[in-house]
Amino acid sequence: MGDPGIRVEGISKVFGKTPAKALELVRSGMGKAELLEKTGHALGLHDINLTIGAGEIFVIMGLSGSGKSTLIRHFNRLIEPTAGRILVDGEDILRLDEPGLRNFRRRKIAMVFQRFGLLPHRNVLDNVMYGLLIDGVTRRKAEERAREQLALVGLAGFETRFPAQLSGGMQQRVGLARALATDAGILLMDEAFSALDPLIRHDMQLQLKALQAKLQKTIIFITHDLDEALLLGDHIAILKDGTVRQAGTGAEILTRPADDYVARFVHDVNRARILTCGQITDRAIRVDTPGSVDARAPIETAFAAFAQGEQAIAVVNGNGQPIGAITWQRVMQALAGR
Repeated sequence: MGDPGIRVEGISKVFGKTPAKALELVRSGMGKAELLEKTGHALGLHDINLTIGAGEIFVIMGLSGSGKSTLIRHFNRLIEPTAGRILVDGEDILRLDEPGLRNFRRRKIAMVFQRFGLLPHRNVLDNVMYGLLIDGVTRRKAEERAREQLALVGLAGFETRFPAQLSGGMQQRVGLARALATDAGILLMDEAFSALDPLIRHDMQLQLKALQAKLQKTIIFITHDLDEALLLGDHIAILKDGTVRQAGTGAEILTRPADDYVARFVHDVNRARILTCGQITDRAIRVDTPGSVDARAPIETAFAAFAQGEQAIAVVNGNGQPIGAITWQRVMQALAGR
């Protein structure tokens, strides 16, 4: 399977009859609205550059029309760019011929759909192993692989049920198991949880994080929900009008927004749930308190101790060793965006 690392270099996409000519106008300074008005061409993406590390969840987010769904469809070449290239393990997938692209889609990349995409006339087991059978895997091996993935997503025992007999969250888990069954190193998830009810959606987010801790896939996750992006993403790219406004960790985007648009985007985020104790630790302070907080834990885990009257709380690393302390003043500064 390998460890896929992905580089997106200068990807631009213009929809219309003469996209290359239209792209030159954009490069000369013409904006998206003016391009559409004067030429009838729609600018989908412009000069996208991203580095996606192997084994991370990389979230691409933005409002409707920002270009995020257009971008994710470039990774499996459902959409061909007007300019640029995409490197997977150093190979430009835009240069793959038809057999090479078919093999890439079968072996290296899989997609989890927003609306589940299950075959209603096939049971859960048949849905999960359908792609394997199409790929020529023997039924015995396909069934074995499918059962393993269903167990992994918590659906062992539901193999003979049909999609209509499952809740929305369970249907989405079937879709996830189907994608995992291919053993692809890259998962594309386009608004995969947006059709779910809030509680089920949160459960699926937590399950994805738990699965990722075990499987270490390279996941490209599309969402318009900032809270979801911050919960899931190792790195996040925020798109607007087909361009990247900022890319970085959730903490970087929260604490150092690149422009006013990003600042407005993150203004109402619950920082206590996103920023970690380690990020606001004063390493010059050592305190002897009855309890401590893990540096990787969100700030809100320290609230109970402060409510008991503590002025400072010890912070420990993953090995339980003290690395400093957080004070109530630092917590308040972090929550205030300072």
